[in-house]
Amino acid sequence: MAVYLITGASSDVGAALIERVYREGDTVIAQGAGDLACLAPLCSRWPGAICAYDVDLTDAEALDAFAQEVAERYPTPTHLVHLPALRVINTRFKKFDEERFERDLSVQVRSAVRLCRQFLPEMAKAKQGRVLFMLTSYLLGAPPKNTAAYIMVKSALHGLAKSLAADYAPFGITVNCVMPSMMETKFLADTSNLIVQANAEANPMKRNARVEDVVPAMAFLLSEEARFITGVTLPVTGGSAFL
Repeated sequence: MAVYLITGASSDVGAALIERVYREGDTVIAQGAGDLACLAPLCSRWPGAICAYDVDLTDAEALDAFAQEVAERYPTPTHLVHLPALRVINTRFKKFDEERFERDLSVQVRSAVRLCRQFLPEMAKAKQGRVLFMLTSYLLGAPPKNTAAYIMVKSALHGLAKSLAADYAPFGITVNCVMPSMMETKFLADTSNLIVQANAEANPMKRNARVEDVVPAMAFLLSEEARFITGVTLPVTGGSAFL
């Protein structure tokens, strides 16, 4: 029986990943923030198995309470998947929004640190576990202009993943990342359609990534077959960026 702890589970990718990996008898602890309605179909399909929590990851006290409740109420997670992020906003550096940057740092990095501190030591005792972070192909080569805040936060998350992979490999825990190129989901709501179209045209496959392109790669890294793969950052880019 697997126990999945998935943050950002109410995203397009999160919901699709749950549908892909869930097996009868599993437990899925799914965090969202104000958008749990997206998980309603899954909760209805598997009543009692999908446990949805509305948690603001920028609220340290709420995050602590969530982590504590998960630790007390459920078995130790066997899989920890961290997906949340604020939407990318293209802004010139001279107009850098420090408040928004701090919020995204909390959503992506501080929450990951808090949850990993809570659960990785217990996963280490069990001598097994899978950890997976969502990154971006923007970290490969020269990033797009006017994305400094997003790049800094994702870079910090990448550094955390690499450090955890080194620290926990002796305990049978794998820590990996997926690095998709621009993916056509609701995450792009604040991105100009012209940018989205131009990105698709520039891709060697002449389209942007889709959820169904990325989720299978994630499912593989979370599987037993990937037990000897750790510290890996897997690009899913259609050839637009190479590692």
